[in-house]
Amino acid sequence: MPYWNEKAETMPREELEKLQGQKLRKLCKYVYDRVEFYKKKFDELGIKPDDIKSAEDITKLPLTFKTDLRDHYPFGMNAVPLEEIVRIHASSGTTGKPTVVSYTRKDIEDWTELMARTVSAPGITRKDIIQNAYGYGLFTGGLGFHYGAERVGATVIPISGGNTERQLMIMQDFGSTVLTCTPSYALYIAEYAKKKGIDVSSLSLKKAICGAEPWSDNLRKTIEESLNIDAYDIYGLSEIYGPGVSVECEEKNGMHIWEDFFIVETLDKETYEPVGEGEEGVLAFTTLEKTGIPLIRYITYDISKITKEKCACGRTCCRMAKVSGRADDMLIVRGINVFPSQIESALMEIPGMAGYYQIIIDRDIIDSLLVQVELTEKTFSDKMSVLEKFQKEIETKLYNVLQVKANVELVGPGTLPRTEGKAKHVIDKRTKNI
Repeated sequence: MPYWNEKAETMPREELEKLQGQKLRKLCKYVYDRVEFYKKKFDELGIKPDDIKSAEDITKLPLTFKTDLRDHYPFGMNAVPLEEIVRIHASSGTTGKPTVVSYTRKDIEDWTELMARTVSAPGITRKDIIQNAYGYGLFTGGLGFHYGAERVGATVIPISGGNTERQLMIMQDFGSTVLTCTPSYALYIAEYAKKKGIDVSSLSLKKAICGAEPWSDNLRKTIEESLNIDAYDIYGLSEIYGPGVSVECEEKNGMHIWEDFFIVETLDKETYEPVGEGEEGVLAFTTLEKTGIPLIRYITYDISKITKEKCACGRTCCRMAKVSGRADDMLIVRGINVFPSQIESALMEIPGMAGYYQIIIDRDIIDSLLVQVELTEKTFSDKMSVLEKFQKEIETKLYNVLQVKANVELVGPGTLPRTEGKAKHVIDKRTKNI
C-alpha cells in the first residue's frame, strides 16, 4: 500500500487529535492578530485565542461563509502583506465577483505536499505518466495536480482541458497511464474514442482521478467500463488550497481527509450545529497550516458524511463519503426540495442511458420539471412503443426518488451539450443565476 508520508497518514487518532488541538490554538492567535475580520468575529462572541484549549473547542469559534470572502474582495482576508503572496488563484462563481485565494510560499509548499499524498493514495508512482486535463490558470485544478505529480516523480503532461482529438493522440503516442480531469470530460473522452474507432484497451491508461463536480458511483462504473480503467474520486475547493483536501485510496471506500492540515466538521444545514459521526451534514473546514488566507469553520455547502474508522489501507485520517449534493444547489420545485445529484443517481441506475442529462425547470402557473435523457444508439433504435414504455419507467423512478413529477424527454445520441470542464446540468428558467 503506497504512502507518501506514512507517519502523517497512519498517525494514531489520539496523537492526531492532540496535534490538531495544538495547531488550532496557534491558528486562533495567528488570525486574531493578523485578520481584522476574525478579530471582530472573536470579539463579538467574547472569545480570546487562549480560550481554545483543544480541537473539541472548535465549536466555540465563528463560522466563515463564501459571502465573507466576497465582501472582503480582493485581499481583505489576507493575513500577510501582498509582498509575501507568491500566487493568486480565484474560483469561478456563478454570480458576483470571484472568490480570491492568496498563497504564500509556505502555502504552495504545503499544497504540494497534500497533492503528493493525494496522487499517491490511488497507487500512482514515479513510474506513471499523468495526462493532466484539468484547466490551468486561475482555476486551481491544473497547477494543483501538476505540482503534486511532479513531487512524487511522475511524468506530467500539462495538456489542460479541451481539444479531445489531441488528447487521444497524446494518450496513444505518449503512453499516458493516468488521466486527471472532471468526470464529465472523462466520459466525453471515452465517447469520442469510440466515435473515432479507438480501442481503449489498446491504450496504456490504467487510472483516472476525477473531481471538480459531484458524480455518482454509477457514473464511476460507466467511466471505468468505457475507458477500461479504475476511476478515483477527489475532493477540494479553491478556498481550501484547491484539490488535495481528500481523495480515495485503492480501497475506494471514502475519501481520506488529511487531518494534520484540516479539521473537518459535518453540520446541520439549517442550524449549523454539529451532527453525529456517520450522519449527513454540510462540510465545514478549518485550515490548520494556511498562512495567506487561513479560514476557520468555512462552510462549503457540500453535503457528505464522515467516518473516523480506520481504513483497510492503514490510513487513520477520517474519510468522507462522496458529496451527495449541495445545500446551496438545492432546487425547490412545487415546494419539494430537489437535488440534481438525486436525479443523476437515479438515472445512472437505468440501462440504456448514454450518461448525459439536462434538468430544465420552468414556471407558468406552477413549476414544471423536465429531464432530458440522452440514450445510447442501441436503445434509441428501439421501437416507439418500447421507448414510450422506457420513458414512463424513468418518470416513475424519478417520482419515487423525488416525490415530485418530472416529465422525461428521451433524446438521441450526441444531442445534449458536451463539456471539457465542469458540466452544467441545470437550467432554471425561473431565475437568471442558475
